Amino acid sequence: MRGTGAAYRRILTSAFLLSVVVSTLGAYVRLSDAGLSCPDWPGCYGQIGVPDASEAPAAQAAFPERPLDRVRAWKEMAHRYAAGLLGVLILALGVLAWRRRRPGRVPVAQLFLIALVVFQALLGMWTVTLGLAPLVVTSHLVAGLATVALLWWLRLRESAFSRAEGPSFRDRGVSGLRAWALGALVVIAVQITLGGWTSANYAALACPDFPLCQGRLLPPLDISAAFTLWPDAAGGDFEGGVHDNDARVTIHVTHRLGAVLTLLYVGVLALRAFSSAGAPRLKAAVGALLAVVVAQAGLGVANVLLGLPLLLAVGHNFGAIVALLAALTVYHMALPPHPGIAVRDEAHP
Repeated sequence: MRGTGAAYRRILTSAFLLSVVVSTLGAYVRLSDAGLSCPDWPGCYGQIGVPDASEAPAAQAAFPERPLDRVRAWKEMAHRYAAGLLGVLILALGVLAWRRRRPGRVPVAQLFLIALVVFQALLGMWTVTLGLAPLVVTSHLVAGLATVALLWWLRLRESAFSRAEGPSFRDRGVSGLRAWALGALVVIAVQITLGGWTSANYAALACPDFPLCQGRLLPPLDISAAFTLWPDAAGGDFEGGVHDNDARVTIHVTHRLGAVLTLLYVGVLALRAFSSAGAPRLKAAVGALLAVVVAQAGLGVANVLLGLPLLLAVGHNFGAIVALLAALTVYHMALPPHPGIAVRDEAHP
């Protein structure tokens, strides 16, 4: 099974890298307002690809409510093609994981990944057919990042070094750091979800100033409307957002407060890690996590003050991926070593 294991690791690494590309490309499509540039799914105006100039009149006649913009349509289709390739890689990963599993064991994580990709495809379809409904768009983002995170977790499991220093923390009486690391992972995941909700409801520029919001320390808020899971869409779709000013401000302010909480929490985690003895690799990982979170906060402020330029906005989304992976790495490194964490090919003669 040595060859199977090598192939598994190559495909796992490829799938992880591609998942990062797919998630970042998805953010680019959303932020460049190309999410409904193909009004049908999985094709585009009834074609497997974007209609060319000769096909454009017939395509436009089939979907008169959505003018054809070939540049934006290609952005959306590039995202769909990349997501489709990722699905193929994850399916191959599941097959290889099944072949190299230990007797009597089921590769639960890999099978869950396949189910998650199928669900992602459905969310991608509903994103289009339900007109960018905020709940669907946010769920699509969260499921995509869950795919990235799970692939990274599986990659970490193939690397023995990441838990090598777990015992030193446990033996030196700071096993509580493990709980703090898990808390950081949860806090960052919630903050990313709030960011997705902010973007899906077009509330990123509801507060165009900083640190105030519309010139006020505490502007009028509408919590009930801001977090209504399925608001009314009078225009038939949710493109451009359907909330009034107070609701959008509430969403934006909540995301800002979440950023402050995230900074404080990761800062405390860093203080606890740096004041503990041993485990220099884990300290370095926590330091990297803190640096990423600080950079993310800076990007968030820059996006507000500069009016959400596309490059910075996509960078902010990419930074969220990096923060999630950094938190996942810290948590993984804080766990005690486990002899069965990775299936070694040598165990299968």
